[in-house]
Amino acid sequence: MTPIFGHGSLRLYLLSLLAERPRHGYELIQALSDRFGGTYSPSAGTIYPRLAKLEEEGLVTKTAGDRKTVYEITDAGRAELAARADDLRDIENEVTDSVRRLADEVRTGVTEAMKSLRADLASAAREARPDPAKATPDARPSGDSNRDLREADMVLNEFRQQLRADLRKQAYRSAMPAATVPELRRQLDAVRASILASLGR
Repeated sequence: MTPIFGHGSLRLYLLSLLAERPRHGYELIQALSDRFGGTYSPSAGTIYPRLAKLEEEGLVTKTAGDRKTVYEITDAGRAELAARADDLRDIENEVTDSVRRLADEVRTGVTEAMKSLRADLASAAREARPDPAKATPDARPSGDSNRDLREADMVLNEFRQQLRADLRKQAYRSAMPAATVPELRRQLDAVRASILASLGR
């Protein structure tokens, strides 16, 4: 289990989720995964024994529906939350730190991808410079390639700064989906491949 949840911490966090609204087991698993941006997703074998223990202690009740069992916090469970408000606040701080670490990973991925794309553009610009020995009256001056490269560099920097700002806002507002980083890398790879193809590489 992730070290974010020490002894008794997951139990308390489950109570806090049920205090928001009744949920069935899968919803609790999904809520935990969402809160941690996919960095922590507990198994059913982790969640259900703790729910059973909470029920034994009279902190939650369960209602069996047609297909799902819904868990709901009791007055005793709310009293437990109130008595351990400081502990819950510490856990929430750990959740926030975990989400920030994910945002840092995304930003690192963006930075690395941008560096790689800039290097490819610079290489393509060097290859595009005309050979003086083969120059013709219509040959494009190398200064144009340098200007284009600078403009491309500016576009990349603007994109990186804007995306970093967007990710930072999301990280402070709520957890990012687990697929954010892989999808970002996939999209950036696709953009890079498309740009290189347009350069004839």
